[in-house]
Amino acid sequence: MAVIALASGKSSGVTCSALALTLSSPRPSLLIEADPAGGTIRAGYLQGEGSAQVGLHRLAAADRQGTLAREFRHHWVALDQEHSGKRMLLPGLTDPAQAPSMARTWDALAELIAVMDGHGYDVIIDAGRIVPQSETRLSTAVYPAPLLRAADVVLLVVRSTQASVLSAAPAVRVLREELAQNGTGADALGLLIVEEGSLTSSHIQQGLQVPTYAALEWDPDTADVLTHGAFKKSGRGLLRSARSAHDRINEIVTRRRIHLARPAPVQG
Repeated sequence: MAVIALASGKSSGVTCSALALTLSSPRPSLLIEADPAGGTIRAGYLQGEGSAQVGLHRLAAADRQGTLAREFRHHWVALDQEHSGKRMLLPGLTDPAQAPSMARTWDALAELIAVMDGHGYDVIIDAGRIVPQSETRLSTAVYPAPLLRAADVVLLVVRSTQASVLSAAPAVRVLREELAQNGTGADALGLLIVEEGSLTSSHIQQGLQVPTYAALEWDPDTADVLTHGAFKKSGRGLLRSARSAHDRINEIVTRRRIHLARPAPVQG
């Protein structure tokens, strides 16, 4: 299993990228919509399917009642039409006003994710746009900082445009310091580049001083499918590049786990 968190400094396609990685994972995968701004996959990609009685917003109450571990899996919904259990979603908050209620539950969720390590699941965390507490710390009042701290890698999603790179710079500083002080190390941070613009990976790396861990092809038709459930013919380039991204990310996860003396992820 690998725990992969995605975040951004500004809107850069975090949810679409996280969903592409989940659907293309070579192993069973769970996508956790932890964005404090709220989840969109159930209304978009799943076209409103599923009950509002399940999802992240219900787990805060379960945590207070001491039933979180027992109820956790009951709040997963299938992402694949076959309902095979291999592509699952923990739907996100239905209202940003619910985010403060999750403050004490993020740590408990991080512990549950760690327990899943032996079950062969990749866990993809959509953490949305970062919410800083200061220039060097993430907010713990409304942001899922504990999930990023526990992740094997944290991917800062950046489009290959000048505007996106500039907006990512403050996020780099916060994430690097947060992971160095409270996470698994600053080297957990890497870039996931969405190849929308003309900037090269080397140019973006040099500008942000962060290595590129993976890249996704710019494929607006498939992105529409993943974002809105607009099922139309697409080139599928996004999903092909997401499968390639998994190979690279898992190499990095394995290397970091060996360095940290943690069990390497099970290979699919």
